[in-house]
Amino acid sequence: MGLSGKLEDLSLADIFQILSIGKKSGTLFIKTSSDSAGVIFRNGLVTWADSDTMEQSLSEELLKTGKIRSGRISLIKGTEGGGDVPPLKVLVDNMLVGVDEIERAAKKRIEQVVYKLLLLQEGDFNFEPDRMSFEGTGLKMPEWELRKGLSPEYLLMEGARAYDEIQQYGRILSEEMEGVEEGEDWPSVDDTLSPEMLSLRALTQELRFPETPSEISLLLLRYASDIFERAVLFIIHENHLAGFGQFGLEGEQPDERVREIFLDYRQSEFLISIFERKIPYRGMLPEDPVTKSIVREIGGRWPGEAALYPVIAEGEVVALLYCDNQPSGDDIPETPGLEIFVTQAGLALEKAMLKKKLSERGE
Repeated sequence: MGLSGKLEDLSLADIFQILSIGKKSGTLFIKTSSDSAGVIFRNGLVTWADSDTMEQSLSEELLKTGKIRSGRISLIKGTEGGGDVPPLKVLVDNMLVGVDEIERAAKKRIEQVVYKLLLLQEGDFNFEPDRMSFEGTGLKMPEWELRKGLSPEYLLMEGARAYDEIQQYGRILSEEMEGVEEGEDWPSVDDTLSPEMLSLRALTQELRFPETPSEISLLLLRYASDIFERAVLFIIHENHLAGFGQFGLEGEQPDERVREIFLDYRQSEFLISIFERKIPYRGMLPEDPVTKSIVREIGGRWPGEAALYPVIAEGEVVALLYCDNQPSGDDIPETPGLEIFVTQAGLALEKAMLKKKLSERGE
């Protein structure tokens, strides 16, 4: 499946979601008026990312930090521009650098590139299945691909979190500087709001205008990650809970495990009650066939407490956010901010759904 278009029409977050859910393999090329970037996907996971705006190559970064000795860089230079063996693999094969060192540096580089790409509002994108040729793209051939790859959902969530922290820090500095004359002491930052309320204020700004369902869902998980140790977001589809996204789950390929969950919630009187009452639940998690399946799929021991938040759009429950504090077992806190945000997310989903319907009608 090839995919191409403009970032003005399809955001990078949506593109990542499409490729992740479809478990696609290939290379995503992104081109703006001044930059070129590429992201390699393997079975829906990101194994490499680079941009021509990066000042150093991965091997140069390793050299600068002392992970590669200067005398060994010639082995890498000899493989650049051709050959079937990735440059850094030459050093690994000769036991001149550890795989773990390269993997850590490669992960950090992927995060840096993707976080910058998330800020793009304009540009062209082109996903080419199984393409590994970089001729004419302005990019160098990959020096290293991760062995397991990174979850696109993780990259999107952490990238958005980093952006929010920068924005929040910038607003605080701007507010603090107002009215401060030269030589005066800076006034202290207003700490009357709890961290949850500060997060609510920041993230609610992103729900002011209709967003795509996938972006709204990621915001929900991001907010919950400041409060809980782990969570799973389910989409309601024909009386079933369909796994959509997660954070905090342990074990291999947690995103894939979650996306394989598809449970008939009508087998749980507990969940039926939540959907009928349409209000959050916090407390002991009753044991029934559905809740047992959820805990089994996400892993770990049975939680002492859990919190469940139904997301309401157009008067119906369209999603369910499950949260707990495993493996620590810490008590579930009061979450007024998250409850407010879940309500706002439902309203944003209504707007997004209305926008989609109008677009389909051509109005």
